[in-house]
Amino acid sequence: MTALPDIAFLDFEASSLGKYGYPIEVAWVLGDGEEESHLIRPAPGWGDWDIEAEAVHGISRERLEEEGEPVEDVARRMLSVLSGRALYATAPSWDGKWLSRLLRGAGLPRHALRIQDTEAAHTLAMREELQAAGIPEDFHADIMQAILSAAQRRDSEIGPAVHRALADARREQRLWRDIRRLARETAEERRQVLPDR
Repeated sequence: MTALPDIAFLDFEASSLGKYGYPIEVAWVLGDGEEESHLIRPAPGWGDWDIEAEAVHGISRERLEEEGEPVEDVARRMLSVLSGRALYATAPSWDGKWLSRLLRGAGLPRHALRIQDTEAAHTLAMREELQAAGIPEDFHADIMQAILSAAQRRDSEIGPAVHRALADARREQRLWRDIRRLARETAEERRQVLPDR
């Protein structure tokens, strides 16, 4: 079994999907399951609010004002915990936008942290397990497609995303771990039946 990589699955909720929308909640789950979630108090000048978005995530602006942490504190905490880790999100263009807005709002470089697509984490996890088991590369594509299909079927049984940052980040980390496990099991099964090369 290969060691867990230094990885985090990240999710944001936002005030709106408009040009002036901003992050209101962020959460992450590390590869080993360690997790954090933070409500974000809107910075001065962050005024865009979509009532339809609120109906989806269920977080009111009043709650953010009362319970949210200052932008600077959340951004510094993210840098403290997530710097040097591979960061993944299912919607990296949107989550990257919210991350950039958060970092800039805290007076930090907007590329201090970078997000990749979760699909890249899935592909990497499968390749690592298949290579570790000595499965020849020309078998990888078909095996990986079968693994992804099985994992996504299981994930769809959970139901739709709940649109809260921690629940959605947990789900992504769980899917990634399921893909790793299926890849390891499949690789072991295939290794036993492959002809000697």
